[in-house]
Amino acid sequence: MSDPVSPRVYPLRLYGDPVLRRKAKPLRVTDTLTVPGVGPQSVRQVANAMLETMFEARGVGLAAPQVGLPVRMFVAVEYEDDEEENEGQDKPLRSRVLRDFVMINPVLKVIDKKKDRSYQEGCLSIPGIYEEGVARSRAVMVSYTDLDGQARVLEAEDYLARVFQHETDHLDGVLFLDRLPAEVTEDYRKELLALQQKSKTFLNELTRRERAHAVEENL
Repeated sequence: MSDPVSPRVYPLRLYGDPVLRRKAKPLRVTDTLTVPGVGPQSVRQVANAMLETMFEARGVGLAAPQVGLPVRMFVAVEYEDDEEENEGQDKPLRSRVLRDFVMINPVLKVIDKKKDRSYQEGCLSIPGIYEEGVARSRAVMVSYTDLDGQARVLEAEDYLARVFQHETDHLDGVLFLDRLPAEVTEDYRKELLALQQKSKTFLNELTRRERAHAVEENL
């Protein structure tokens, strides 16, 4: 059961936030996670809020670093059809969910080395930027721990395999733009600078609120 004082959704960390470039650390299902700006929560509470955050942003996956937690966990969803064809529509995403996934300490193994570049890829931490050409393996196997502490193994192919690779990249501080030619990033220089400024403003405000909270607790 979720903590009633927990937020339904988390603020998303944007391009330029240092947490997106940190290599995330392993965690245990029994850990207590300190969500910046929120406070201590269980792994299950964090996972539930991450799923809600993902749905709110109309995404297909979300990694813990994208909400400010440098730990090795991500959530993802398989929809009735490819989410890339439906982004921005008003239909509730939950009505199209086939399966949702919470993967703790995922280890990804390629089982089909053939690369696919045909899908358009984007990222909730880099909103508004979508590009084709990101080479991803066609099929992968993921070993992970679920929220009940059970070891799981799952095989995925095509679009779902791409989602798992994208989210696993986040846990290693890699963004999808890193897997494209440098000139692609340069083409979005103006947009990326704007995201960096927005990220800086958010982090400054977060620091201010946390300091104010610390002062209140010490009074």
